[in-house]
Amino acid sequence: MTAIEFNYQLTRLSENLERFALSLTSNREDAKDLLQETFAKAISYRDKFVDNTNLKAWTFTIMKNTFINNYRRASKANTTFDNTDDLYYLNLNKAGNSHSPESEISTKEINKAISELEDEFRIPFLMHTQGFKYKEIADELNLKIGTVKSRIFFTRKKLMEKLQDYAY
Repeated sequence: MTAIEFNYQLTRLSENLERFALSLTSNREDAKDLLQETFAKAISYRDKFVDNTNLKAWTFTIMKNTFINNYRRASKANTTFDNTDDLYYLNLNKAGNSHSPESEISTKEINKAISELEDEFRIPFLMHTQGFKYKEIADELNLKIGTVKSRIFFTRKKLMEKLQDYAY
């Protein structure tokens, strides 16, 4: 498929994508931003699209993943808006800085459980918790992306088993 054909097919999906974006964001302006970001990603990754496959499903997947990534990024930031005259943005931890003795012990136990893991599981897991994407971890450790995903999954499973006493 040529670039012109691809762009034409993509623009024909605009109305459907806009409705989907609105259903995800529940805000017209955010939906427009998501639509624009989806178009930009689809065009820049056009070479990844396989001809004679479902372009609509491909672009909807891009939009859904973009929305999820943006949501996770925003929730990690925990940015609150200060309504003072100066309009400062504050990055505050909602729980504050109060540390209970129980949380200190729990944190030590979690860190101990992580440190007891084998390197092949601990290193990808720690990289993932530090914000690295699966692809970045795979490239850094010279592994396949599926291997990285499975190691992180199994690490979580192992940690949940070891730390089941600390579950609420």
